Amino acid sequence: MWVRSSQTRMTESTRPLPVLYSFRRCPYAMRARMALWIAGETVELREVKLADKPPELIAASPKATVPVLDFRDGSVIEESIAVMRWALHRNDPEGWLEGDDTELIAEADGTFKHHLDRYKYPNRYEDEPDHGKVDHRAEGLAILARWDERIAAQGQLCAERRTLADIALFPFIRQFANHDRAWFDAQDLPHLQPWLNGHLESELFASIMPKFTPWKAGGETVLFGPEKTVA
Repeated sequence: MWVRSSQTRMTESTRPLPVLYSFRRCPYAMRARMALWIAGETVELREVKLADKPPELIAASPKATVPVLDFRDGSVIEESIAVMRWALHRNDPEGWLEGDDTELIAEADGTFKHHLDRYKYPNRYEDEPDHGKVDHRAEGLAILARWDERIAAQGQLCAERRTLADIALFPFIRQFANHDRAWFDAQDLPHLQPWLNGHLESELFASIMPKFTPWKAGGETVLFGPEKTVA
C-alpha cells in the first residue's frame, strides 16, 4: 500500500523512518524496492528526477545515484544489493537470502550490464577501443542462454521459488528484453522468457511501480510499504 501523509511516520523508537531516494524506472532502485516491500519495511519514498537531483540526495550520498537509503542519523546505504540484504536480514519471509548467489549477481552487475549498456546506448561508448567490433546484443544473449539453462533445471535461478538472485537480475533482463521486444521474443530462451513474464506479471512488481511526482523539500510525504503497513 502506498500512503500519502502530511507528517513523517515514526517507528516504535520514535525515530523518523528511513528515506529511500528512488527512481521508478531504474533497475537498481526496482530491486531495492522489491526487497524492502517483501521484508515489510516502511520507508519515506522520495522519487528523484535524475536531471534535477535534490540537494538532500547529494548531501546524503555525494555520488547521487539511486537507490540511497538514508537513516537520517548520518548513516546511509548506497548500493542496491546492500539495501536488499539489509532489509532481508531484518525479515526474510520467503527465504530470499538462500538465493544470495554472489557470483551470479556479480556476473549480472558486471559482464551482463556491460553488454546491456552498450547494446542500448551505443553512442555513449564511441570512444571505447572495441566500439563497433563487439556484438553486445549477442554477448548479452549468450549470458541469457546460460541463465535459461539454470531456470530449466530448477524453475528459478537458484531454487524452485524466487529468491534474491531472481529479483536482483530480473530488472536488468527486463531492460534487455524491452529494448527490442519482438527480437527478444523470437530468441530460443524457452525457460527464461516465461520466467521473465512471470516476474513482470507478479503482484510484487505491480506493487512497487506506481508513478509519483519527483520529490522536493516541503512537498507531500509518500510512505512506501506493504499492505500490513498502517498509516
